[in-house]
Amino acid sequence: MQNITAKRPWADYVGAVPLHLDYYEGSMVDKVEQISLWHPDYVAFDFMGRSTTYKQMFKEIERCARSLKTIGVREGDRVTIAMPNCPQAIYMFYAVNMVGGVANMIHPLSAEKEIEFYLNESESVTAITLDQFYHKFESIRANTKVVNIIIASVKDALSRPVRAGYMLTEGHKIRKIPKDAPVIRWNEFMKLGSHCFYRYRVMRQSEDPAVILYSGGTTGTTKGIVLTNRNFNALGQQVIAANPMFRPGDKMLAAMPLFHGFGLGVCIHTMLSQGGRCILVPRFTAKSYARLIVKSRCNFIAGVPTLYEALLRLPSMEGADLSCLKGVFSGGDSLSIELKKKFDRFLYDHKATIQVREGYGTTETVTACCLTPPHMFKEGSIGVPFPDTYIKIVEPGTDRELPYGEEGEILLAGPTVMKEYMKHPDETAQTLRRHDDGCTWVYTGDLGTMDEQGFIYFKGRAKRMIISSGYNVYPGQIENILDAHPKVQMSCVIGVPDAYKMQKVKAFVTPAAGITPDETVKEELMEYCRRHIAKYAMPYDIEFRDDMPKTLVGKVAYRVLEEEEMARIKA
Repeated sequence: MQNITAKRPWADYVGAVPLHLDYYEGSMVDKVEQISLWHPDYVAFDFMGRSTTYKQMFKEIERCARSLKTIGVREGDRVTIAMPNCPQAIYMFYAVNMVGGVANMIHPLSAEKEIEFYLNESESVTAITLDQFYHKFESIRANTKVVNIIIASVKDALSRPVRAGYMLTEGHKIRKIPKDAPVIRWNEFMKLGSHCFYRYRVMRQSEDPAVILYSGGTTGTTKGIVLTNRNFNALGQQVIAANPMFRPGDKMLAAMPLFHGFGLGVCIHTMLSQGGRCILVPRFTAKSYARLIVKSRCNFIAGVPTLYEALLRLPSMEGADLSCLKGVFSGGDSLSIELKKKFDRFLYDHKATIQVREGYGTTETVTACCLTPPHMFKEGSIGVPFPDTYIKIVEPGTDRELPYGEEGEILLAGPTVMKEYMKHPDETAQTLRRHDDGCTWVYTGDLGTMDEQGFIYFKGRAKRMIISSGYNVYPGQIENILDAHPKVQMSCVIGVPDAYKMQKVKAFVTPAAGITPDETVKEELMEYCRRHIAKYAMPYDIEFRDDMPKTLVGKVAYRVLEEEEMARIKA
């Protein structure tokens, strides 16, 4: 068996980065408090032109915690946070941690029935959301155990001049909340803390549950993933150890959403637990993202591949100076080789001295647990594990480790591994398994290989694999080939049911700028595929799309395309 635990990937490739770290033993809010004492006058975050220092931020977190205690939130209670990236969400997230509660993070744009599911699954007693989402919460409130709903507004976090502009452009669109609505408005809520002077802080241990994030896991069924204080604090230390160029005060563009491990773990908690500065982006678009990178002179940015693909097409980026960048990270979906090449050229052309670095992880490990080193890139690789994180490739579903270069299931172990799937003990036992080496391993359901230097190569999710005429076809590999064609901006490949082959391959393509999608282009792409793709994996059809459907975090929603195709077949 390969002794992967003996490998020293970070020590070998990043020099001064240690193989092991001494992890902070305490809660998330304790770690943030430590930073606020070390750097009280550093800016913790910027929001729509307004800056807040660490000292100011921590004072608001304490006020919020006292208010939570006043309305009856106790140790172990779940509090649902359905908010965009804004100051109130930051205060609430850490205040829940301070009173010993568990933050249940959900997307504010979730449908009513989804919100009802999240509230009931977590057994939340309190929820906070924006005024514009109040009516969704109120319509399902009676079906839940929620006692208090706190309503915040973006305008409350704005400076007076910006607030006036916001109310003229966005605020007037928000549906009015009845004056007698059974809610607590944010400003009134924060005043409640004046009635609580002591015993609002609950000392929590590093292994105590702190956050619930949601994911389909390895089965595709939505489940709450219970993560601990240690999971988040360890991630923060690992990310910084893997980026020795980071300095306290460096700016991170926090556009990835709070309900997602990438946004919450990397863009928010890593920065605030290590002295960084978050540029909060409440409503994300490629244009707003691009504008803030340049205007704020960001040092670190993170995003999914579709975001970087969109930046390539933005006229506003022409002539932009990106020399301020120290790190550009891609995660959440596979970054095609061709898109990496295109974006690296884009960075070079805009004065950046770095390249995009691909990472990999799962919500079961908060988010990233593997990253391309800053100065050693291997084509097609997602990098090497973080300090104290181990990866091995096994025969799917077993503990039999495979030789270097052989494809199998990716397993993860380390300090960021989740506590459990909430209320799903059988699936927890199926996903978390203790091996003879003493480690608890996450069975990711992802396929990959490892080379002799410890670099990992992601090959796709096992459940996304297409089986055609008995052959295994991996959509990501075909997408990589299509994306390399100069007339293709983006592609997505799915399996379509077929009576003879079981499944046949279909490709969806968004043409590159200036390309008219006609039969001539289609035949050109088919001929190109015939030259580059094995016969058994050849798409039987290519359908052009002006844009691809996206998930809430910006990935290409291949399941939507699969569902549309099934509906078409049934019709």
